[in-house]
Amino acid sequence: MDNRKIYSFWRDGWRSQRGEIYVAIQGLLFAWLIFGPKNWPPLGSWPLFAGTAATWTGITLIALGFFIALAAALGLGRALTPLPKPNEVGQLVASGVYRWVRHPIYTGVLLMALGWAFYIEGLVTLWSVLLLAIFFDIKSRREERWLHEKYPEYAAYTKKTRRLIPFIY
Repeated sequence: MDNRKIYSFWRDGWRSQRGEIYVAIQGLLFAWLIFGPKNWPPLGSWPLFAGTAATWTGITLIALGFFIALAAALGLGRALTPLPKPNEVGQLVASGVYRWVRHPIYTGVLLMALGWAFYIEGLVTLWSVLLLAIFFDIKSRREERWLHEKYPEYAAYTKKTRRLIPFIY
């Protein structure tokens, strides 16, 4: 591949038509979270007594996150897309789980990731969840610029609905 094409991809990728580069980075972050290191010797490990509590907390968070993400995906219907740019067939959804947060799929995925970190008791994985949360915040900001362009009523929706964490953020 020509070096100019590679440079052009990385230079223009952030300004891609639909935000494809965000999905690629998201995939890399998911792979790191699942297959990357769980603990790193300098960070140590979780206390011995945390085992059972961490396992059940993890399972609960994974299940909760899955159901939130599933409800959000079903709420979008045919408008569901992994890309941050809204689908042409979509309409603004402000009911169901979207009544509580503007990006419930991201919220659900973050809960699943946090649950995974608890389940495997991985300190590095906990830091990876924080990195994923920062990424979702960045991706959601780009997505919201497109949503403001497509839906005039989106501005009113953002005033009454939090971005990722109900009642907080």
